[in-house]
Amino acid sequence: MNNITLSSPTRVDLAGGTLDLWPLYCFTGGATTVNVAIDVRTHVSLEATAGEVVLDSADLNEVRKYASVPEALNDREPRFELLRTVLRELKPDRGFVMKTRSESPVGGGLGGSSSLMISILKAFARFLDRPAMPIHQMVHLAHNLEARILNTPTGTQDYYPAASGGINILTYDNEGVAQEVLPVTGSPFEKRFLLVYTGRSHHSGLNNFEVMKAAVAKDAVVMGALRDLKQVAEEMARAVRASRWAELGGLFRREYDARIRLAPAFTCPEIEQLAKTARQAGAEAVKICGAGGGGCVMLWCPEEGRETIAEACRKDGFQILNARPAPPL
Repeated sequence: MNNITLSSPTRVDLAGGTLDLWPLYCFTGGATTVNVAIDVRTHVSLEATAGEVVLDSADLNEVRKYASVPEALNDREPRFELLRTVLRELKPDRGFVMKTRSESPVGGGLGGSSSLMISILKAFARFLDRPAMPIHQMVHLAHNLEARILNTPTGTQDYYPAASGGINILTYDNEGVAQEVLPVTGSPFEKRFLLVYTGRSHHSGLNNFEVMKAAVAKDAVVMGALRDLKQVAEEMARAVRASRWAELGGLFRREYDARIRLAPAFTCPEIEQLAKTARQAGAEAVKICGAGGGGCVMLWCPEEGRETIAEACRKDGFQILNARPAPPL
């Protein structure tokens, strides 16, 4: 196939984030992570060429051109290293123009780089006429490649909603990961969640690495927080399966309290100010997205008060993202 255009959703993690990193879920006797895919998407297009390679990143606002595939793969310019690391793994046998774009803010905590990785893998499978990878194989490959690129621990929860959409319940145990995908239809996410960007990007690997070091050292505070996050996520999974939506606000509040005990870097002045503004305007709960320290925050709002809360956040200088849940693919 000569021309491909493809996109993948990002996600908001609802409960159990950080526990998707090996070996943290081993330390807690297994774990559950719950997230929902959202329509803040990453985009990839591929167009065949006579042999030359063009990498065009809208997010970097930069284009790199090469005479051949080997020349592109041998380049060590760091800004395009994510794209080239994937290409070295895939070993394309023909030239192409690849354009990439993400709707997620850089460092937004929405799993944007992971979603882009899934978009690239899916696009090249079609472009090179190769069989689509089974989802667990694709996620395993993607998260190992991203760990190599970032030189930091990486979990796997971000890749599943990018590949599957919907509400994802991921169960981690000694045998690996089990995925359950639920529909978003009939859930309150479209009308009650509000996604807000703090204006400050984050670095997920740094926060996760601090937690990893503390857990390996058996830090009592961190291990207690991880066990609390595990408990909240298990309760969240049961509530979502049973459509007991009234329980979510309390679970989000407990998740927030446990998360900021993991490491001081999970919060920041911008998150604290946003939380204060949102609560004063009527938000029921605040959910830090991803590894925190900036990025996006999900506000759980009464349906009738969502726009009032959004306006209060805008007046305080925060950016509202027009995000909605993405159905199963």
